[in-house]
Amino acid sequence: MRPDYPLKTDRLLLRPFEERDLDDFFDYRVRPDVQRYLFTEVPDRAACQELLARRMTEDELTEEGQRLALAVYWPRARRVVGDVVLKWLSETDRQGEIGYGFNPEFQGKGLATEAAGAMLKLGFERLGLHRIIAQCDPRNEPSWRLMERLGMRREAHFRDFGILKGEWGDLYVYAMLAEEYRTLK
Repeated sequence: MRPDYPLKTDRLLLRPFEERDLDDFFDYRVRPDVQRYLFTEVPDRAACQELLARRMTEDELTEEGQRLALAVYWPRARRVVGDVVLKWLSETDRQGEIGYGFNPEFQGKGLATEAAGAMLKLGFERLGLHRIIAQCDPRNEPSWRLMERLGMRREAHFRDFGILKGEWGDLYVYAMLAEEYRTLK
């Protein structure tokens, strides 16, 4: 599946990353308040440029195991304010996962909810997924609150799930079924 780009929401354009997005991407990916909960380290501009180059190739889902990584462009601000991801976890079981990262300067405006909701729609309506999950560190309250605003339900709280940034960390897992998604529309 390769969506017709850009995907449009009420206020946003979701599209594949481009080289010109580096400044905006770097601006939020290296912030300590964003980096704190990410599994990937992006300590400098060169590492951010490498990550962006990988993201630029993740623009379609043709088989299980792939991920669709899109820039969230807000025309009003004339910049990329975040990114969203849809992973295809299992073709047989029709499972997927969404993820997101946003510049904290743009929090509180509903932009992340709007963009993540578009990824749920893509997963359920275009890819035909049965179940979509999302995960986060329980200390990342804005993230799990967003999942709840989307209508996802918390299914698990794993304690000392793994070591993140040198310390044991917990993990919340949220999920939504296709039938639950349909009732929210």
